[in-house]
Amino acid sequence: MAATSSGHRSAGVPEYDEFGKPVLHGAAHWVTFAGVLMIIIGFFQAVEGLVALFQDSYYTVRPSGLIVGVDYTVWGWVHLILGVVALLAGVGLLAGNMLARVIGVALAGLSAIVNLAFIPAYPVAATAIIAMDVIVIYAIVVHGAELKKRGR
Repeated sequence: MAATSSGHRSAGVPEYDEFGKPVLHGAAHWVTFAGVLMIIIGFFQAVEGLVALFQDSYYTVRPSGLIVGVDYTVWGWVHLILGVVALLAGVGLLAGNMLARVIGVALAGLSAIVNLAFIPAYPVAATAIIAMDVIVIYAIVVHGAELKKRGR
């Protein structure tokens, strides 16, 4: 909020820093956090994908033991593609892009479902990614409009 001549901030008026960028207050930082978390999720997904593609013997469960019994090469490509898109969505969230918010929510939901199906192969990483996906969805859905209010 912009300061008035009396020193008080006026409601609904965005406040800008010395570089002309909007100053974020309160809940808007959740979206920045979600952007950073999406980038981290993207790296985790990509690593899971690369391991599945190049070192499928790393997993103790054979593909037939997974909920969706496809070859680890298929799982590898799914995780790698999700990872790259999540990384790009995270960068978009940090830039304040509205489309990135929509893609971020959809992608985090899809990522959670894919990792739920992948839990037998890699329980710790899949569970951690699901938890991060839920936090991303919360941050974007509950606090995403804050960026719009701040003029960003």
